[in-house]
Amino acid sequence: MPNPSPPRAAALALSAAVLSTVLTGCSDNSKSEDLPAQKLSWKDCPAPAESEGGGNAPSPLPGGTQWQCATMKAPLDWADPKGDTIGIALIRARTSGDQSKRIGSLIFNFGGPGGSGVTTLPAFGEDYAKLRTRYDLVSFDPRGVGRSAGVKCEDDSRLDVFFQQDATPDDTAEQKNLLNTTKTFNAACEKNSGRTLPHVRTTDAARDIDLMRQVLGDAKLHYFGISYGTELGGVYAHLFPKKVGRAVFDAVVDPTQNPEQSALGQARGFQLALDNFATDCTSKTEPCPIGDTPQDVKNRIAKLLKDLDSKPIPGVFPRQLTQTEATNGIAQALYSKDFWEYLTEGLDQAYSGDGKVLMLLSDSMNGRSQNGQYSNLYAANVSINCADEKPRYTISDVQAGLPAFRAASPLFGDYLAWGMLSCTNWAVPGAADHPDVSATGAAPILVVGNTGDPATPYQGAKKMVDALGKGVGVEVTYKGQGHGAYDSGNKCVHNAVNGYLLDGTVPPAGTVCT
Repeated sequence: MPNPSPPRAAALALSAAVLSTVLTGCSDNSKSEDLPAQKLSWKDCPAPAESEGGGNAPSPLPGGTQWQCATMKAPLDWADPKGDTIGIALIRARTSGDQSKRIGSLIFNFGGPGGSGVTTLPAFGEDYAKLRTRYDLVSFDPRGVGRSAGVKCEDDSRLDVFFQQDATPDDTAEQKNLLNTTKTFNAACEKNSGRTLPHVRTTDAARDIDLMRQVLGDAKLHYFGISYGTELGGVYAHLFPKKVGRAVFDAVVDPTQNPEQSALGQARGFQLALDNFATDCTSKTEPCPIGDTPQDVKNRIAKLLKDLDSKPIPGVFPRQLTQTEATNGIAQALYSKDFWEYLTEGLDQAYSGDGKVLMLLSDSMNGRSQNGQYSNLYAANVSINCADEKPRYTISDVQAGLPAFRAASPLFGDYLAWGMLSCTNWAVPGAADHPDVSATGAAPILVVGNTGDPATPYQGAKKMVDALGKGVGVEVTYKGQGHGAYDSGNKCVHNAVNGYLLDGTVPPAGTVCT
């Protein structure tokens, strides 16, 4: 399994809203015309499609503004820009402010990779009300995601089995089974989406964004990237430094790391979040139901996972909660402090033999709706990662790295180390060891790091600032918990981000928000 990577996966799955088949995003055989001059046909957004989680059409914003959707044509292969095209699904909410003060469109990417911006932006729309006073809020399904030529791999029933497999093998037989299951999944991706797989790299998505900028009528790109969205934004800045307008990176990916280093960093990050969760639970006035001390909490979780390895417990009927699903569910809950109460409840119930809450958290991470249908979140995540990342790891590589991973996190180390096998036998070679985000000459980019972030550890913010180049990255630190900073509601973070995006005021480098 890959790293727990869908940022805001809880929001993605719980809001579960994306466009239906009205937004055709599959590859087609039409040839590109003058793509920057294309006119978008904006319409009220329909209900989400099954591939993106189902649910209801996005509700209007306070004040009655409707979410509108359209499809932008982009080249399937940017090396052949006049060749076949694909559709890129877009969503927007028009500015609420005085049109004479409108800056342009503010384009969001919420990360993953594999996350649907078309579903996520409405889920967080009210959080960005201030920004909508001067921008149209815009997001999109990146290529390979949802309705934008969405990658297809295995069907729902096979995915149920896939996600319940033992992802932390203890012996040679279990290692072989994990490797074979991974190869089978990857072969299904090639069989069902082979034409698309070579064209879902982050560099391709960055070129789509520049086309989007032109189609939307903006001379510069105004951008808000979160988690993987910071990597995408960095790659854009590298390719088009003179086209960067006002940009913010939140929950920052370390662009200098290879996949193994990134996974090891996540092991440390999730362990830190678990430590903070355990301390929080046991430091309150009321008794913590899952342990008397922080170490007791962690010891009991470790015992639960060990027991589940050989004896799963009832989860969401008729499925059983396995060790893998429990670990996945715990990781999901650590993405946001808002979910710590559900983690406490889920663990408390699991100790009594009921694994439903932990399984629901795991389902959220994997993009599984309560009706048993999966979005293409996981398929897109693997496809984009494997197209981007050059290394292909073996069982021997994982075994060599296990001591370091276990030292970084007794709970998540094995899980993240074995996840490095995800790209084994992938049909498309990976592009590079890590992305190039050097962007000399770009306008200032606000880089916001959270000291308690489990998925994109805080140290990545400084690495991003350095990699962007002198005079580009401006670092802001938020001393908080969870994945990302802006949606924490912290006033200091809001002032820094809003001040730059709305008024062009660059905060002092090294600003610290508590």
